[in-house]
Amino acid sequence: MPTDPASLPIGLEHSFDKEVKLEYTIAFHDSRLPPVLSTPAMIGMMEVAAAKAVAPNLAPGEITVGTRIEVDHLKACTPGARVRVWARYEGANGRFLSFEVTAHCGESLIGRGHVFRAIVDPSRHGRKP
Repeated sequence: MPTDPASLPIGLEHSFDKEVKLEYTIAFHDSRLPPVLSTPAMIGMMEVAAAKAVAPNLAPGEITVGTRIEVDHLKACTPGARVRVWARYEGANGRFLSFEVTAHCGESLIGRGHVFRAIVDPSRHGRKP
């Protein structure tokens, strides 16, 4: 039976640390740009934290996929530094799950905002009805 988004407990959280590697920087894609953590890489980490926050509460085989992001990238973080990302489940609006997310580099808040995800069955995801 599919998971009812309204049944997920508010407050589910997940966080993890990750070292900033050169391939996570914007300079990796364009050497004219500074070697700092790219916004897409930071958002990707935030989405992983959000997915992992609710994963243990989903029905077997279900996953979540990103549907929307509202994130501010506030400060730079250089290769070799560690980024700590955190996500907290805030609730559902229909089939869409909302998460508060943050990213820190050391003591500095480098990103904050919200990501939105939907529960899907990967065997059916992408198929037209």
